[in-house]
Amino acid sequence: MPLDRLWAGWRSTYIDSVATQPSSDDEHNCLFERLAAATDADALILARNEHAFAVMNAYPYTSGHLMVAPLRHESTLAGLSRDEATAVMALVQDANVAMLAAYRPDGINVGANIGRAAGAGVPGHVHVHVLPRWAGDTNFMTTVAEARVLPEPLTRSYEKLHAGWPT
Repeated sequence: MPLDRLWAGWRSTYIDSVATQPSSDDEHNCLFERLAAATDADALILARNEHAFAVMNAYPYTSGHLMVAPLRHESTLAGLSRDEATAVMALVQDANVAMLAAYRPDGINVGANIGRAAGAGVPGHVHVHVLPRWAGDTNFMTTVAEARVLPEPLTRSYEKLHAGWPT
């Protein structure tokens, strides 16, 4: 079976822009530090545990795209304690349960971009992306119009995932 290739030309623009941004190693100026300090409803935080939290991605690839981050400011997975890594993965598992209930996707992407060279938008604070995927869900809008078509508002995605989150 031949290998299929999907063109995502918009991604190179994003990666180039990340490479020119100043480092976000300052934990006091970190997006995830600000989110963790906010109220859950205001920041669209889906769940928290002792060491981590799950939050909607404000710049989603698709409806339902969320992120899981440790509470402590750390740039690498290796730098997390075992308890912190376990807490992050527990929320990733819960996110999978909620995503299946809310969207019934054909698949789920789970991944972390660690470091600027890997495409991390916030390279100073490690986080894991979780997003639903459907067979054939790539579309021409991203490539030709530099736009993403999201069929629901971010707050509706939050409501659907929050309702499906395991308790």
